[in-house]
Amino acid sequence: MNLWLRVLHLIVASFFRPRLDPVRDVSRLNFRVWPHDLDTSMHMNNGRYWTLMDLGRTDIMLRSGLWRAILRHGWVPVVGAGQIRFRRELRPFRAFTLETRILTWSDSHVVMEHRLVSESKDGSPILNAIALVRAGLYDRKERTFIGMDRLLAETGVQGEAPAAGPEVEAFLRAEETLKSAA
Repeated sequence: MNLWLRVLHLIVASFFRPRLDPVRDVSRLNFRVWPHDLDTSMHMNNGRYWTLMDLGRTDIMLRSGLWRAILRHGWVPVVGAGQIRFRRELRPFRAFTLETRILTWSDSHVVMEHRLVSESKDGSPILNAIALVRAGLYDRKERTFIGMDRLLAETGVQGEAPAAGPEVEAFLRAEETLKSAA
């Protein structure tokens, strides 16, 4: 199944899956490593990890109902920064789960965690990769990112931003340092 079929499957399946609270819930999507996901080392290509993580963020937007506001207002999802740590390779035909959740947010951006997890032969979980992503929704007409208070209101969810863990703070500091180096 190529990526477009995965996207189509995700959209159709979202109508049959339970609603997701973007502040508290974790999106879980099951995949398998197919031959078109491989690189020359015969494991999943590092770029494919990032592409599948797009689907995790899309699942949250779809199942939280945020997609309605995105279409209505013409907003565009934008990833500003990302960091990944590869732990174990994913070989051909290996099943795995992509877990996506929002860790915290600022006025106009969220920090999300993506975890790709497979199972060992004894059934225990194997963390194959973990990533942090800073993203937001951009309004092209207004030329600004949408505030989190408005996004939460659009989904009917209330919540305060959880405190950022040390890994998130280090990620955001590194991103600011890299931004100032440009």
